[in-house]
Amino acid sequence: MAKQVKRTEKTLTENSPYEKRKHLVRRAMESGHLDGFLFTSLENIRYLSGFTGSDAAVILTDKESFFLTDSRYWIQAEQEVKGAEIVRYKKKLDGIASLFSSLKLKAIGFEAAFLTVSFYRALSKKLEDGTRLHPMEEEIKLLRMVKDEEELALMRKAIQISSDAFHHALKILKEGTLEEEIAFEMEFHMKRSGADALGFDIIVASGKRSALPHGRASQKRVERGDFILFDFGSRFQGYHSDETCMVICGSPTSEQKTIFQLVKEAHDKAVALVRPGIPIHELDAAARDHIRNCGYGDYFGHGLGHGVGLAVHEDPTINAENKNVLQEGMVFTIEPGIYVPNLGGVRLEDMVRVTSQGAEVLTYLSKDLVVI
Repeated sequence: MAKQVKRTEKTLTENSPYEKRKHLVRRAMESGHLDGFLFTSLENIRYLSGFTGSDAAVILTDKESFFLTDSRYWIQAEQEVKGAEIVRYKKKLDGIASLFSSLKLKAIGFEAAFLTVSFYRALSKKLEDGTRLHPMEEEIKLLRMVKDEEELALMRKAIQISSDAFHHALKILKEGTLEEEIAFEMEFHMKRSGADALGFDIIVASGKRSALPHGRASQKRVERGDFILFDFGSRFQGYHSDETCMVICGSPTSEQKTIFQLVKEAHDKAVALVRPGIPIHELDAAARDHIRNCGYGDYFGHGLGHGVGLAVHEDPTINAENKNVLQEGMVFTIEPGIYVPNLGGVRLEDMVRVTSQGAEVLTYLSKDLVVI
């Protein structure tokens, strides 16, 4: 076993972000009476080690950290992995099981939401007698909910990149423009500005198609009188942005004005409510009740928002079922909407951070209706 393990040259201080993140895992291990934890989710692996490749594992004990990967990533691991011993394996299952045995681990937690049933079964067959795998879900969901300053800086850069792309889109948007053409221009602009990738497929949905909450850009051309829903985000060094703005081609009708104003008011009510200790479901209720009381409750079907970070959709989920409370440092979206079939839809979305003083709105584009 010793030949497989190589210690990284980089050491971390107790105040480094990676050590603080591992401390959160170890607290969960202690409460669950575990002596080890296996991570296979690439997002959590990056969160705990800095590795950006596409296949690896991380094993934590109460005092040690191990990063496991195969020959494709040995050089990359030496360059990226922080504060862990690098374990080189030829077969993933064998490498993990061998390290469990070497460390004499008996109670090992794993990410219930990520490890496949087939991998769990195959790994279980290789474990020594007395060694057990224990699924952990809620404890791991909490792991990335509160963002540190390093994460915030990367999300702010992702927001800047996507905001600049939206401004670029407005310069070329006019009656007759293809939705797909606008989406392509935004994607090119984001990547040219340093984005790793799109945060998700850009939504440019005009006219009746704006009533599709996830109406990806199509061959439809923008027509006079169309609402145009833009939902877009970039990924920068692994971290995402997510924002929705509304544009109209020409002058809005009275009903379009009404729908837009209701969504704007619902959005603002939810943002104003954000502060530590507030039950999450109350945010959803503030926006949803306003829309319902104004007669459009049947046209707002999705939850109010979601966490954003290494995944574009992560915890906390902002909906009517979430009875947990807001914590300082959480980052999530607030995105109420009204979607009326055969007319069109409106959604306004910002990313907000919970501070001791209330909501810090991280996305900075205006949520007023843009008229072209």
